[in-house]
Amino acid sequence: MLIAIAAVGITVFCLTLWCSLTVARMQDLPAWRRYLPLSLFLIALSASLLRAFDIPQIANAIAFPLNLAVVVTSLSEIRARQSRNRAGLPTG
Repeated sequence: MLIAIAAVGITVFCLTLWCSLTVARMQDLPAWRRYLPLSLFLIALSASLLRAFDIPQIANAIAFPLNLAVVVTSLSEIRARQSRNRAGLPTG
């Protein structure tokens, strides 16, 4: 069971990292929209690291919602760009 939980955690971490880096590479977005998912990801990562200092309450309260926000905002930006590409609009 512990291996399954670790596998899910690693998968969520990799998905979050991939999504935030994909949005950060989009040159046609304003800088604040490009780096918002990456900054939220780094804040969530630092909140998760608080578990190492025996402060799991903050990590439990902040890390998961921020990771969820990263995935939602990143996927919305990625899908918006794909719909612009399908419509034939210039991306940059």
